[in-house]
Amino acid sequence: MARYSIKDLENLSGIKAHTIRIWEKRYKFIVPDRTDTNIRYYTDEDLKKLLNIAILNNFGYKISKVAFFNDALLHKRVMEVFDETNNPNTHVDNMVLAMIDLDEEKFEKLFSGLILRLGIEETISNVIYPFLEKTGILWQTNIINPAQEHFVSNLIRQKIIVAIDSQINQSKKNGKHFTLFLPEGELHEIGLLFYAYLLKKQGHRVSYFGQSVPISSLKESAEMLASDYYITTFTSSFKFSNVSEYLSELLVAFPTTEFIVSGLQIKDMDLSAYPRVRKFSNLNEFISLIEKL
Repeated sequence: MARYSIKDLENLSGIKAHTIRIWEKRYKFIVPDRTDTNIRYYTDEDLKKLLNIAILNNFGYKISKVAFFNDALLHKRVMEVFDETNNPNTHVDNMVLAMIDLDEEKFEKLFSGLILRLGIEETISNVIYPFLEKTGILWQTNIINPAQEHFVSNLIRQKIIVAIDSQINQSKKNGKHFTLFLPEGELHEIGLLFYAYLLKKQGHRVSYFGQSVPISSLKESAEMLASDYYITTFTSSFKFSNVSEYLSELLVAFPTTEFIVSGLQIKDMDLSAYPRVRKFSNLNEFISLIEKL
């Protein structure tokens, strides 16, 4: 069972830690445990309860009322809200709940229902991306366990691959050629897959190499591919001591190639020393950047 700090609860629920403590003291609907060193922590059940209450509170339910709902009533009211709303935050919170429980049926129902209602692109942009951002930092710090991460990633991955396949034969004459890859040791490919979908939808050619690609393998294929741009992301740490070292090696291996990069590990880096490397921080920036190429 996972252990969450009050800061984790704040990040996942959107409710300030100060407010959580007030609710905790006043209504006692969650009661933290303590470690041997007297540090407070919360369980999956605490997180689920808080998320459900947060959803209903955001839709006008008074905390003084919902704090005393039993689990069955909480779940019923939340699903009623889900069926009636297009609020992305509600959908994100419901996906977090499905992830915690490893509830494939619920996650699939949520995901498929959103695709039917909003379309794949809006679902990924407005719901899946915020969901991944909300949970991503917990994956990095091992608060969410590998089973939960793989469970969610595989379900999302399947949907995006189907969307990519639907874009076959959409290339336009003046389209660019992009090669997409993840550095050696990097396995988080959901973002990269969605970039591939967006590029194909816009009529560009895409060569998708996927997870954990050595620079030597990229170099071997470079002449055959003749790509205009290479795209990669830095989500987790990898075998290189730092991202700067890796970028330097890339630029030496590809002396004329332009790279487009993103990810948590590069978010705050100053890339002015790398003139052939462009950075984007979010999906809108990526779309804007591609449109200008």
